[in-house]
Amino acid sequence: MSTDETGTFVAEGLTKTYGDLVALAPLDLTIGPGERVMLMGHNGSGKTTLLRMASGLLEPSEGTVSISGARAGSLDARAAMSFIADAPVFYDDLSVLEHLEYVARMHDNTDWRDGAEWLLDRLGLGHRADDPPTRFSRGLKQKAAIAIALIRPFEILLVDEPFVGLDVAGRDALLELLDDVSEGGATIVVATHQPEFAERAGRCLALRDGELVYDGAADTAEAVGLMRH
Repeated sequence: MSTDETGTFVAEGLTKTYGDLVALAPLDLTIGPGERVMLMGHNGSGKTTLLRMASGLLEPSEGTVSISGARAGSLDARAAMSFIADAPVFYDDLSVLEHLEYVARMHDNTDWRDGAEWLLDRLGLGHRADDPPTRFSRGLKQKAAIAIALIRPFEILLVDEPFVGLDVAGRDALLELLDDVSEGGATIVVATHQPEFAERAGRCLALRDGELVYDGAADTAEAVGLMRH
């Protein structure tokens, strides 16, 4: 992996089809190191498909996507990227704290406990650290998934609709954590219509019916109009 490619997200002819259904039309896209990108689009526009292919959870029909210069889904790409899914999945028999320890140690973060406690307190989950997240409400599951994603090192953070189900305090905490991640130099791609994140994003991408229909600043009239639909 070249150091020049660290933190990059590159799609070349990236396509996903299901029979005659085009979930993502051929996409050529480069996101550079340290960018803060807002990904928008209605349900079925291709946002989740794009993020799942970038995370290695879904195979492209054609084309390629790379993370920090490594093919999506490869060990190097997985080491460089952390992903917060819109429907997080947890182990049935592990508490929140045990999830954090497991993920941290898997990524060689042996000095994880202080960071875990800080994240849980920041997200208002400190009192639920010993509970299994499988029993949580949607909002608490989302908070647990955020903590688990941030406990490990990464160069790129992919996030799919993270604000859904969060209370005001959780939303504010997440925005502050994303600021911290960005200030640490990581690249961020967040699928959301949340206007507070738009104020922080340097770039906006909009998908419609699997096609990229906007790529530009998040504070233009066109981007604002897309956010309202």
